[in-house]
Amino acid sequence: MTGHTPVTRAIGLMSGTSMDGIDLAMLDTDGDGTVRRGASSFTPYDPVFRKRLEQALEIAKAITERGERPGDLAALEAELTDRHAAAVEAFLAREGLAAADIGVIGFHGQTVLHRPRQGLTVQLGDGERLAARLGIDVVYDLRANDMAHGGQGAPLVPAYHRALAAGLTGEWAAEKPVVFVNIGGISNITYIGEDGTLLAFDSGPGNTLIDQWVSRHAGIPYDAGGAIASEGRVLAGLANRYLASPFFTAKERVSLDRNDFTLPDDREADLEDGARTLAFITAAAIATAQNHLPVKPRLWILAGGGRHNRLIFEDLTVATRHTGQVILAEEAGLNGDAMEAEAWAWLAVRSLRGLALTYPGTTGVSEPATGGVLARGHRG
Repeated sequence: MTGHTPVTRAIGLMSGTSMDGIDLAMLDTDGDGTVRRGASSFTPYDPVFRKRLEQALEIAKAITERGERPGDLAALEAELTDRHAAAVEAFLAREGLAAADIGVIGFHGQTVLHRPRQGLTVQLGDGERLAARLGIDVVYDLRANDMAHGGQGAPLVPAYHRALAAGLTGEWAAEKPVVFVNIGGISNITYIGEDGTLLAFDSGPGNTLIDQWVSRHAGIPYDAGGAIASEGRVLAGLANRYLASPFFTAKERVSLDRNDFTLPDDREADLEDGARTLAFITAAAIATAQNHLPVKPRLWILAGGGRHNRLIFEDLTVATRHTGQVILAEEAGLNGDAMEAEAWAWLAVRSLRGLALTYPGTTGVSEPATGGVLARGHRG
């Protein structure tokens, strides 16, 4: 094969399980080994809209076919899409870019239902509507083809993690095996072995239980920096009950829905002890993931909002101290807030090229699978 694969300027849009807002990141990439990271942004959801998204999780429980939009989900989907479009427009204006400067947008949407055992995953987000408004090609619905071929539809970021691992420099370049940990609403890990072996799976609750706990007891959306948790203590009985879940010991790794782990009873803990214990559970669940890996990692790279919770960071550091080193993504020259959005930009370009997005070792798909639906922007 001769010549070089052209590089595309892509934007990735991610609204994760924490439901706090829209992460946007720009890449120049060939969807493979060339990754030039660009600017990024975050557009928070206002409390009223966030509440509507939380209510959508309950409404979506009635869905049995992916295209169903019971209740006000159709209206919510349109508004969510328009909010993503506005975020892109604001970003382009800030960066002095035009729609014509962007080759493709990778659009995740908002997951409201994920039942891998039933082959059912639902993301709110209208790719055709987004493409028409922006005049930019959009790749969306990136999970469905994986599930159609026996995969769990998640996680999708691992292939991008492997591309980032290949580009690590300095002291970190030699640290293999390396594990990328994304601590969003749900935590997931990507293992990259010395020989390039790629394994990935959800490790357990991330921020979602902590966020729900402090929202219920303190009326705030999250525990900034772990400040509330730092005032509490770990309740061993409560922690052990969570960590005794068959999820952590089952040989088969399954992807989680936001509702798979539920909050403690209000009588089991006060605000501070609950926040502290749930932070400990998040870290312990990540560390427990080592039991499902072929070799203990030498390096853990933390990304996602949960890396800012210093209690999670400290607990994971203690739990892995005999085998590896825990660092924040920024220490390796990466952007821990934008990494998932970057991945969606990279995956969109990869989808356009018909390359694999998921692998047997990441989602359990029967063979490497591409995916995604292309909506044309119809630029004038």
